[in-house]
Amino acid sequence: MTPIHFTLNATFMFSILGLSVHRTHFISALLCIEGMMLALFILLSFFSMSLQLPTITPLPIIILAFSTCEAGTGLALLVATSRTHGNNHLNSLNILQC
Repeated sequence: MTPIHFTLNATFMFSILGLSVHRTHFISALLCIEGMMLALFILLSFFSMSLQLPTITPLPIIILAFSTCEAGTGLALLVATSRTHGNNHLNSLNILQC
């Protein structure tokens, strides 16, 4: 495994670890998800450059489009929960409450 692949895999794993351990603020959860998506985008870009198959070439752009949609939706949810609940703590969100 090359150092670049190790670094990107470690980035993905640390993002998953950060998402599972630091679940206090909604913005930290969004940043961990963005870190995972960025590591996945870079890994797919390296694989598409090394393999040079026409079927794999559009995958990084598709992942980047999903990442931007996820970021926009996450920030909209962050603003909505901050307005309704007054803070961005994940503990204050209750699924059973309307």
